[in-house]
Amino acid sequence: MGQCFEKVQLEIANFRKETGTEDYEGFLMLQNLLQYLEKQFEKLKKIKWLLGNPDMGTVDLVDQTSAKRFIVAQDYDPKLLLSNFSFRSTIFRHSLRLSVTVMIGYALGNFFDFQNPYWILLTIIVIMRPSYGLTKSRTKDRIIGTLLGGAIATGFVFSIQNPYVFGALGVVSLVIAFSMVQKNYRAGATFITLTVVFVYAIIRPDVITVIQFRVLDTLIGAGLSFVAMLWILPAWGFMEIREQIENSVKANKGFLAQIARYYEQKGKVTTTYKVSRKEAFVETSNLSSAFQRMAQEPVSKQKNLDKIYELVVLNHTFLSSLASFSTYIQNNPTTEASLKFKNFIAEIDKNLEQVLFALKESSSDQGPSPRESGQFSKEQLPTFVPKNIELSSKVDVKLERQLQEAHLVTEQLHWLFSLSGKMLRLVSKIEFE
Repeated sequence: MGQCFEKVQLEIANFRKETGTEDYEGFLMLQNLLQYLEKQFEKLKKIKWLLGNPDMGTVDLVDQTSAKRFIVAQDYDPKLLLSNFSFRSTIFRHSLRLSVTVMIGYALGNFFDFQNPYWILLTIIVIMRPSYGLTKSRTKDRIIGTLLGGAIATGFVFSIQNPYVFGALGVVSLVIAFSMVQKNYRAGATFITLTVVFVYAIIRPDVITVIQFRVLDTLIGAGLSFVAMLWILPAWGFMEIREQIENSVKANKGFLAQIARYYEQKGKVTTTYKVSRKEAFVETSNLSSAFQRMAQEPVSKQKNLDKIYELVVLNHTFLSSLASFSTYIQNNPTTEASLKFKNFIAEIDKNLEQVLFALKESSSDQGPSPRESGQFSKEQLPTFVPKNIELSSKVDVKLERQLQEAHLVTEQLHWLFSLSGKMLRLVSKIEFE
């Protein structure tokens, strides 16, 4: 691998000789990219070393006080419980929905005198989830798995009459069911049905009736769960997506502030810096999950889906650029932060602040408008292409590193400002309800 890097380095050097000062900016870009790849390669080597069961005595242990800040402590304050007794709480709405559906299922099971009415309750409890998409998916898998298991069990019951064989098949089916239920719920439901039928085949002679009621109870429980998600206190994705976007933008804003502070002060990376980076990635992940739930809901409930998708992508791209900038300033010596750098960070931060304001005031027709990134970047940051370097002259190593840093910082800040401006323009066009 080292030979590959040396070959690329040689190619970059030849590129510089051939182009001279005509495309010096391109040379800086390639040089920065090569250094980034070398750093990533070193990280991969460390990961491989850790996965190879190294001697733990040589591994640096993390300070426990600092490590605790990365763990979200469980809050047992009664106020937290009371705050969830609100129709704004997704969990509270799900709890009420589940309770009402279970009572309806229990009433139906007793009114029509089903053989095992508790199967309806079990189906409802297992299938229903706070999100519509997951409930719909589990409903479909449960029905298909039960029908398939019932059909297979019927074939076994008609061809085999030995209770010992039923017992052995029941044990095997149960083991397979528990091993598959987390990976493939449809297959898990199939083998759970087989297990139930084989067990009942040992103790009851009318096993065909058992299969019929098993299928019927599952259909009733699945149907009630699906209808309840549509009509009983539904919690659609568009009702919470604004809060998720706001949390993610706040976390990215905090991460940007920590990056700027570290670039200005240098020194050792603080725990606060690492925590802000962790929170930014966690909130971005939460936003992506919320959008995925929204995308799985009925089309009539997918309000402003295209614009929200674009906003999610912009937010993710913004965090990726922050992470790239963060990696560079941590692994490379940097110069003193200039006034232009501070001004540019302030403008990016202002755009993010306006995004948060627009999210809170989304019902207003008039939203703040960002400055044009092109005009602002030309005023604040130069292109950093040296004008006085001749083709035959040798550039000082220190100067060349400063030029590489200036080029990378310029491009990153310009890109971050552009992304924040696009986010602001997009948020101003979305009407959250």
